[in-house]
Amino acid sequence: MNKQSLNLDSAVKPREIAASTDAPDYGKKVLITNKVTTNFFPTPITPLATTLSTSSTADSRLNWWPSPAKLNLFLHINGRYKNGYHQLQSLFQILDYGDELAFDINCSDTITLADSITGVADEDNLIIKAALLLKQSLPNKKSNGLGCTIHLRKRLPMGGGIGGGSSNAATTLLVLNQLWDCQLPEAKLATLGLTLGADVPIFIQGKTAFAEGVGEKLQAVSLPTKTYLVVVPDSHVSTAEVFSLPDLPRNTTKINFSDYSFANTHNDCQELVCDRYPNVAKALHWLLEYAPSRMTGTGACVFAIFDHHQEALDVQALLPEGSTSFVANGVNTSLLHGQIQAHI
Repeated sequence: MNKQSLNLDSAVKPREIAASTDAPDYGKKVLITNKVTTNFFPTPITPLATTLSTSSTADSRLNWWPSPAKLNLFLHINGRYKNGYHQLQSLFQILDYGDELAFDINCSDTITLADSITGVADEDNLIIKAALLLKQSLPNKKSNGLGCTIHLRKRLPMGGGIGGGSSNAATTLLVLNQLWDCQLPEAKLATLGLTLGADVPIFIQGKTAFAEGVGEKLQAVSLPTKTYLVVVPDSHVSTAEVFSLPDLPRNTTKINFSDYSFANTHNDCQELVCDRYPNVAKALHWLLEYAPSRMTGTGACVFAIFDHHQEALDVQALLPEGSTSFVANGVNTSLLHGQIQAHI
């Protein structure tokens, strides 16, 4: 696998990487297939491909529903609304990889999560919030007695910029709408979802899409199939913190989707996040040696784009020991929506 020339618009300046005093020790070099790489992860982490938080009470009777990841192929911030929300443009690429949820429907009138996430109270989990929101949107006569136990297989990291929590919320809304026979239209589910997070509507729609507004104005688009190597640095980036930074660019000129190319777009959050999170900077710098690469959303995940699946796997094999990563294909329609259609 040959290195490619660095994209200078997306690359991280070496002085920026070295400037952080809390950067891990990069003295150790790993020689793999005649290529010297830097171990930019401070502690060994099991690869995502082999980690799966499996429901403690899962059994073969449960029907598992996809909760896919997404990538922001670019993120331009065009301005700010009077209410403080940011006006942006982005291209959401849905992936064929993600978490899974199962719903054990009952008549208990309660909603419980069988698999809690460490550090997140159940009442703060977007899965529970989405289920409660859907139930509360129904007439009392229809919602009385509705209950379920929700099981989660967690693959996607928190704070990674790949939509884990938002996707979980959308899957919950879409699937319970069917299993509870709520019969709410997709547009209503998207409106409910937007109150939980700006990225939820993209997963409700389930299409790779060009987004505007705060991310809720979606134009479904069809992209050529690409394969993505996604690397998860050992960092948790706060979206609220990034969008509150005074030096965040907020005046990028709007584009039309017809003018989109990866080369003529960028991520307005990338430079600031790389300045503050050296692990993100190192991971991105490493990927840029092999393929066009970028940070997704507000991070921390970074990705590289490949024309062929095997190319992505070959580069993944070169990642420093202890790296967390996964390889996924882009899809124009979420696998969840295909499964829901088959269920109807």
